[in-house]
Amino acid sequence: MSIHADFQLDCKGLACPMPIVRTKKAMDQLKPGQVIEVQATDVGSLADMKGWAQSTGNQYLGTKQEGETFIHYLRKANEDEAREETKHPHVVDNEEFVHALEQEGEQLYLIDVREPAEYAFGHIPSAISIPFGQLEDRIDEIPKDKTIFVICRTGTRSDLAAQQLSKHGLKAINIVPGMSQWTSETVQDQ
Repeated sequence: MSIHADFQLDCKGLACPMPIVRTKKAMDQLKPGQVIEVQATDVGSLADMKGWAQSTGNQYLGTKQEGETFIHYLRKANEDEAREETKHPHVVDNEEFVHALEQEGEQLYLIDVREPAEYAFGHIPSAISIPFGQLEDRIDEIPKDKTIFVICRTGTRSDLAAQQLSKHGLKAINIVPGMSQWTSETVQDQ
């Protein structure tokens, strides 16, 4: 499969949120309708690119994988397709979440939307792993009668996840800055 890209962006070796941050900056330089090829090795970049494109009106064209590299193709939106990127309005910082966790404990419903390997090497004990790329398919597993807290490594992926949950009528709260600066208890999978 040969795909023409107007611009190539190398994000290999970068972890979330850097592939998205660099893609946003590169997209600003493109004309509407032009295609960008983003090369990334972060497994989570697949869901991140899809989610970001959907939230901004840009078109996610697809991804192919060559070895460890994911090659994403996105088309810059025309003016009538573009949407202002929004952030989920309901946010707590790590300290606020720790306080809520101390108060409510197991009553809280926490989803960790990082990739399985990220989750396995350190997660909050009560967190349920639902990688962002699987969220839509697993939406029925999430209770409708609880507030859903969402965490990832930096707050970027969890922001997209919280927006997605809200579109399904769930009350979701994004935790920032997330696991990258988490200082409370974590556990690892055996």
